[in-house]
Amino acid sequence: MPHLVTLRDTLFRYFASQQSQSIQTLLEAEKEAAKVVQQARQYRVQRLKDARTQASKEIEEYRQFKEQEFKAFEASHAGNIQTVQAAIDRETEVKRKEISEQYLQNKDKVVKKLLDRVVLVKPELHRNLKKLKK
Repeated sequence: MPHLVTLRDTLFRYFASQQSQSIQTLLEAEKEAAKVVQQARQYRVQRLKDARTQASKEIEEYRQFKEQEFKAFEASHAGNIQTVQAAIDRETEVKRKEISEQYLQNKDKVVKKLLDRVVLVKPELHRNLKKLKK
């Protein structure tokens, strides 16, 4: 029987050391997995920062492109605007002169008509009063 006790103790120690090694291996694997997860998080955060930076850069480039495009459009149409404005000014001046001429021509006629209406009053009954008398 002493032989069995020694064998049992030896087997117990063997399995205990195997179990301890397995636990140690699992702990090391868990630490390694935690490192991998942390690296993946850091990588993701860095990629998000890079994406934001790149997007900001692209937005700024696009804004500058559109601004230059607008300035070119504005410059190409600036001559047209001045030409159109000059034509409108000439047309306005012609119309103003026509109105002034018509005013001068018809001023006396209008004043005479107004005075005739005010001074020459023909007394007659109002049309509603005429209807009542009938």
